[in-house]
Amino acid sequence: MKEKLNRTLSGKVTSNKTDKTVTVLVDRRVKHSLYGKIISRSKKYHAHDESNTSQIGDVVLIEECRPISKTKSWRIVKVLSHTVLS
Repeated sequence: MKEKLNRTLSGKVTSNKTDKTVTVLVDRRVKHSLYGKIISRSKKYHAHDESNTSQIGDVVLIEECRPISKTKSWRIVKVLSHTVLS
């Protein structure tokens, strides 16, 4: 049986105030359709963090999944880099 390939994105954690949920800011660079200039687009996603391990500033890999709540249909696959708190 074939396993469905889910979309994955990487972004920076901007908020972890809610229980088992983090807000991830995903930046992408796209070419403007008319002028051809490369511009930056960003979007925030709510992702499920079962163990509450992600901190603000961490770079994480998120994967699309079934809807967990009204706004949450992504989950954290792994933390790519941790921030060092000083």
